[in-house]
Amino acid sequence: MIHKLTIPTPFAVGDVNAYVVKGDALSLVDAGPKTPEAYEALKRGLKELGYSFKDIEQVFLTHHHPDHAGWMDAFDRAEILGHPYTDIWLKRDPAFMAFHDHFYLDRLKEEGVPETYFHWVEKMKRPIKLMGERTLDREVGEGEEWSGHPGWSIMETLGHAQSHLVLFNEKTGEMIGGDLVLEKVSSNPLVEPPYNQQDDRPKSLLQYNDSLKRLLDLPVSLIYSGHGNEVKDVHPLIERRLTQQHERAMKVHGMLADRPKSIFQLTQELFPTVYEKELGLTLSETIGQTDYLLAEGFIRQTRNEEGILHYEQA
Repeated sequence: MIHKLTIPTPFAVGDVNAYVVKGDALSLVDAGPKTPEAYEALKRGLKELGYSFKDIEQVFLTHHHPDHAGWMDAFDRAEILGHPYTDIWLKRDPAFMAFHDHFYLDRLKEEGVPETYFHWVEKMKRPIKLMGERTLDREVGEGEEWSGHPGWSIMETLGHAQSHLVLFNEKTGEMIGGDLVLEKVSSNPLVEPPYNQQDDRPKSLLQYNDSLKRLLDLPVSLIYSGHGNEVKDVHPLIERRLTQQHERAMKVHGMLADRPKSIFQLTQELFPTVYEKELGLTLSETIGQTDYLLAEGFIRQTRNEEGILHYEQA
């Protein structure tokens, strides 16, 4: 049995969903942000099902973002499962945090972002305070069976996060999908530092598209998603999302008709009213579209003497 708990968040996305799943183990998938309001919602939701925090035997985190990875601290008898990348964030590893800052500063510079916006590097770490203090008890990944839940397997579906996992039951066609497929909106493929510090910047949108395309080859009939209602017409929705993404990319392609532009210039043009307030999200969106256009051969990338990347039509 799968029961949805709706939990408030302080984020623009609104409420987040957690799922209580009864199998051989009693599990919770995702745990809301670490706010008093989220704690009360979890407590109330569990009580309505006849449970309390101490009854949960396992907490499975779909990804490390704070609206999903907050209150596992409340489940002191539970084993915490998630992607290895999630654990880096939960540990607040100082070496990783230093790399994180360096990574984002380098990105801002090559995107042509003026120095007045460099304080965004610190802002990228704001969500940490709403994440749990515990670390993973067990790292899990692609192809593993979900322990305590026969018939359910784990899939790595990177793109929205470098830690993103979903749970799939091939027999029933059910998926517990985190933020992979949402009913109303397309998830942001966020630019995040790579898991291995020697690696290049992950191309989040290309990863995300690949993750969506994987679902087209699977008999997925119902997705319990991280926000909003369950998704039923999964394959047609994914096809529409991929088409819409291509159309957005071609809009960016059109913006390069007159002259080469930097990521920052394109972002200002694409998001004139919100880019200053949501610089991280809007830059990620623009980078995703240029990654796509480069991969498809529609544009070229050059780097000037200051190290700023510029894009022009191929």
